[in-house]
Order: sequence, then C-alpha cells, then structure tokens
Amino acid sequence: MRTTASTFFLAGLTSLAALAACKSGDQPSPTGSPPEPAASNVAPGAQPARARKPPLVREGGALVRSPSEPALWLADEDQQVVRRIALPADAQNPPVAVKMPGPPAAVLALDDRVLVTVRGIRKTDDPASPYEGPGLLLVMRPDPAAGLVEIGRVELPADAWGLAITPDESTALVTSPWTHAVSAVDLKTLQKRWTLDVPREPRAVVALPDGKTAYVTHLVRATLSRIDAVDGEARAKDVAFPAAPLRTPPDPARREAATLAYSAVLSPDGARLFVPRQALGAMGESAWNGQNTVDILSTADESPLAVRAPRWFVMQSKPFQKTLGEFGFEEADPHLTGPAPAQIGEVFVQPRAVVYRKKTRTLLVASEGTDMLAELDALSVDPSLGALRKYDLGAGNTDTEEAKPGNTRCGAPTGIALSEDEGTAFVFCRSSHDLAIVRLDAYDKRAPYESSPPGIFSLGPDPLPEQAALGRRLYYNARDWLMSASYGCAGCHPEGRDDGHVWHEDIRESYEQKGKFEPNAMHAFEDKQAFEGFLKGVPRQTPMLAGRVAAFGPYGWKGESPNLKHRVIIGFGIHRWLGGGPLSYSADKTIPRAEAIAAFARNGLVPPPRDNHEKTAEEKRGETLFNDPNVGCATCHLPKTDYTNRAVVGLGPWAFDKARFETEAEDDWKFKTPSLLYIAGSAPYYHDGSVATLEELIERNGKRMGHTDHLSKEDRAALVAFLKTL
Repeated sequence: MRTTASTFFLAGLTSLAALAACKSGDQPSPTGSPPEPAASNVAPGAQPARARKPPLVREGGALVRSPSEPALWLADEDQQVVRRIALPADAQNPPVAVKMPGPPAAVLALDDRVLVTVRGIRKTDDPASPYEGPGLLLVMRPDPAAGLVEIGRVELPADAWGLAITPDESTALVTSPWTHAVSAVDLKTLQKRWTLDVPREPRAVVALPDGKTAYVTHLVRATLSRIDAVDGEARAKDVAFPAAPLRTPPDPARREAATLAYSAVLSPDGARLFVPRQALGAMGESAWNGQNTVDILSTADESPLAVRAPRWFVMQSKPFQKTLGEFGFEEADPHLTGPAPAQIGEVFVQPRAVVYRKKTRTLLVASEGTDMLAELDALSVDPSLGALRKYDLGAGNTDTEEAKPGNTRCGAPTGIALSEDEGTAFVFCRSSHDLAIVRLDAYDKRAPYESSPPGIFSLGPDPLPEQAALGRRLYYNARDWLMSASYGCAGCHPEGRDDGHVWHEDIRESYEQKGKFEPNAMHAFEDKQAFEGFLKGVPRQTPMLAGRVAAFGPYGWKGESPNLKHRVIIGFGIHRWLGGGPLSYSADKTIPRAEAIAAFARNGLVPPPRDNHEKTAEEKRGETLFNDPNVGCATCHLPKTDYTNRAVVGLGPWAFDKARFETEAEDDWKFKTPSLLYIAGSAPYYHDGSVATLEELIERNGKRMGHTDHLSKEDRAALVAFLKTL
C-alpha cells in the first residue's frame, strides 16, 4: 500500500534540504561557453548579472533535474504532458502538468530553457491512438504559473525521441526511431541543420566533449552509429561494438545480437561510453534470452573496453548441473558461461535508463523488468557481472504463484535523476505512474547502508481502463513467476514493436498424442545439441504487436492460437528457461493475466506514426500492382482486413533454408499470412528473417507469393514504394 503524501518523503530526502540553494553554478562551464562575467561597475541598486548555470546532464531522458531551480522535469508520454515537480515534493504542492501536442519522449533542462522531444502530433486524447508526423523539438521557457511556455518548435522526422546537446549548448541532437533518422537543430536560430538516415530504431544519442562527434545506439543491433562533423557537413558511419565479449562465443552473429539499448551515458571526461543492453548471444546459467550487459566503448580509439578471450571455453557450473539433474538431464548443457564467472540471476532486466553517479564513480541502471535500480561499478571492465547494490523499487513479492498480479510500488522504472548531493535518486515508474525517491548507498564505512523502502509519490490515476492498466504493469514485468523467467513482454516487443531478432522455439513431441508437435521453450539462437524428443529450435522472427492485434485471431506464425489470450498463455510457457508449457494447472491465475495483457496490447500499445501524405505517382502505381489479380498480393494480404486474410497458407519447401536451420516438424510449410501494416519498419522479413529489405523480398519473390517475376524494374520499385506507405 502506498504511503501518504506527508510520510513518503521522510525517508531518503534529508539530503535535499539544500536544493533551494542550488550550487550547480559552481561547476565548470561547458566547453566553448564560459560563464558570463560578473559586472564590475554595477549601478547602485542594480542586480549583478547571474552566471549562467550549465546543464546537469547533456543527455535527455524521461526525467531530469533542473540546474537553476529545485525541480524535476518529467516527460510523461502516456499522459501526453510534461510535468514540473517541485522539490522537496509535497502533496500540498502538486506537479504542474503542461499539455503537449503529442506524446513527449525526452526532456532536457538548460539554465533558462527546457527542451522536449515530441514523437508526433496526436489529434485525439485517446492515449493509444496513432499519432502523425512530424516529430517535434519544442523549446520552452519555465513559467511560475503555466509551468512551461513555448518559445518555438522545430519540425523533425516523425517519432522524435532521443535528445542530447553539444557541450557549448548550441546544437541539439535528436533521434527518430521509426523513421530511422538523426537530426541536428541550431538552438539559437531554431532551424534544422541536417538530418541523416541511419539503420532502424536509433535511440540514445551522446555528444563528445569536442562537440564534433556523436554516438547513437540502436534498439535492434549492437553496432553504433557515429556522427562526424556534427557542426558542419555531418555524415554517419557504423562502429562495431560487440556485446558482452567476456560472455559471448566467437560466433559473429551472437556478438552482434544486442537489443534494448534505450540509453547511454559518457564518463565525466568523455573517455568512456556506457551502453546498457541485452546481449542475446551471451552465455550464463539461465541464458535462453542471453544476458544483460553494460558495454563500454573507449572513445579515444573506438575499442571495446572488454575484449573477447583468445580461447573460448565452457565452465561447468555445479549449481546448474544440479538443476539439470532435477529435470532428469545428465548431459553437459550448452548454455553455460565462458571465461567470465557464472552469473546466477540477472543484475538487471530490460535496461531502460542510465545515469553516472560522479561522487561514487558508479552507474545507476533502471531495470524495467524487475522494478529495481541497479548500482554498478563504472570502473569495472564489465560492470554488469555483478551489482554493488540493488535498490528494490517494487513490491518484492511478485515472483511466487500466490502473488497478486501487477502488485508493485514502482512499475517499469523508466527515468532517473540524481539529487544535488547525489545521495538520492528520483525514479519515474512508468507502468504504475509514480515517482520513487530512493536513498542511495554512500559507501561510507562509518555509516553502513541500511535498506529502506523508497518513498512513493503518485502522479495521478492511470488513463487506461482498469484491466488494460493492469496489463500495462504485467507487460513490462519480468518477476511474475507465472508469466516468464527473467524477461517481460517488453523484452522482445519493446513499445509493442519488435526487437528485429529471430528466436528459436524448441518443438517437442506431445506426451499425450504421438506425432503431434508443440512449442516447449525458446532460445535466442538455435541449439547446437538437442535433448531426445526435441528439435533444435525452429526460427521465429519477433512479430510486431502495436497496431496489429485488433483481430480476434488466429495468432502465432502457424496460426496455432485461436485468439490473442491463448497466444499470451502459450507465451507464458515458452518464454522461460527449459520451457514449461501453457501452465494450464494455474488457469485461474494465468487467464486473468493473459486477458489483462491482451487488453493492454489492444488499448495501450501505441502504433508507430502514420505518414498520411498524398500518394506519389510511383506509390499509386505500386498500389495498382498490389491489387492486380495477375500479381496476386491482395489475394492473401487483404487491404480491408489489415492486409491479411489471417489464413494459414502452404508456401512450399522454399520457405526453409535447410543449410541454416533444422527443418520444421513433419516438413510443415504452412504459415499464417502476416499483416503488412507498418512493414517498412519491421525488417528483416519472413519467419526466419532471411530477407533484409523489402527490395530484396520483391526481387527474390518470383512466383513464391503471388507473381512478381514478370514485373519490370520500375514496377518492382513502385510496389516497394507502396508497401512502405502501409
């Protein structure tokens, strides 16, 4: 139960007493922006010029602290407002909510301005309704009465999200995930300087101290994008950044498989770039979904701080061998760790935000899946091998069958801000719509740390209906024992989109019916060995959910689930270590959870932005071809039903690359026709991700799906152009 407003700040807030007399002006000024000199000849009675205070951070996020006043700024995407939260918080001084033209993604507080990225324009108050382009960078001025007053806005590619500024505060850098773009904005003229096309789902952006170079993370790959000549003729380049080198085998596909890189932060001197993410190829004692990692790039030579061992080997883990024994397996398991120590349990799950705590030279990572704040050693070669401390923000009792679903004090921590003395962390809890106040460990032997529950400040009721609001809390949750093992729905379906990865479902012959095969478990990669009665894992690309789950059914690549609720329950079983089936013995507990998640998927997940422009001549030509019976696209991909007939269709032997994967059970070549909505942003394609682009798909299609072999080069290009409008 939440504490009252008069009590939840008693613990952990004593360090905030000095906030009213903010001392951030004593910090060094950003490079190229020296403090304004104090007036030497001040007229009698005149106020001396105030030195400009540098921003506390140069990377935007969901939550930041103001450098010039005791207040927090919060980008509340689900409520479509930016909130000013006065410090110290008090129920008698509620936050001021400022309505935005669309969902705000990131906020960054300067001395006299607040920058906000807005994903797009929304024409309705429905929080799950689609928004349209363009994306926006809003430049706003703090106002005592209104909270914020808009100074100006700059139109950017749709889905404006990540935000950073150069050290001289002259340029803002903005990422647009869905439109795979990075833009620069001149903050003096409020004009867009340039926009670059980059690979899909760019998220965090950081600018180096020289102000000329920036790095961009991606939600669906390990490789970074480097932006050169930020202040001039900008250009983008890929920078290899292998995930979790100490724990990942030498297979290049595994080393490049990383997801959930929502955030990044530089060390104070800019020498190291820290990126929390999920390393899908990393080994560990419970590694069906890989392992969490904080990878570190040395910016001087762009080399990873941790490097792969010259010889890979497998360590046999006695605790895990004991676990295998309980299941009746005696074989050496292939999912054990390499040259790094065995990792029992996750340090964090689904990293969402990170800050650098200068006072202790540590990192604080928001663990979206476990409702925790993990504090890691920033001086370690691999900080995520173990936490210095975990601050439990949630209820702490969601990992048992008897636990009440969605019971958490702080659900899905999404943003972090530090107090002036860095003794307190403020955490935005997105799925429960709260602000958590956490007293941090001082690491002082004279004053040993004593754990205490965080203070919780409610930000108001959830705008969603009760069942969908519960589904939101469950969607991000990885602690609920009945739903998964160390991964929430948002781990594979971030923001309802997809992680761009091809997973592998273990297919088991049914104990009840000979010759019938059913999914049993899932792994990030195909197993190199299989237990008796199991196939090694058939490929299953992650499907996108947002905007694609309105139909009653069926669901699953094979159409094996008659409705969405059934598919969610099946997911509860296969999204766990060693599987577990649909957990039918707990139907009274699993069914309400599945119904809530289905309600959130339909009423809470926000579809990507639509570009409702007038079709070009080429796009109109492509639409005509799509609907032409001689081409046949619309035979299965019916426009009136979200571009799918939802039927299971036999594709033929070509649907399997037997050189790459073990065949499907009984050579089953049938797959459910997927929706083509938002197809431009969900590469790669096919169930096995074997086609990287739409251009390649149409070029290789021939007579496989419809008939495109007779189309000219221009017609094929037109067909691709139309598909990108869906």
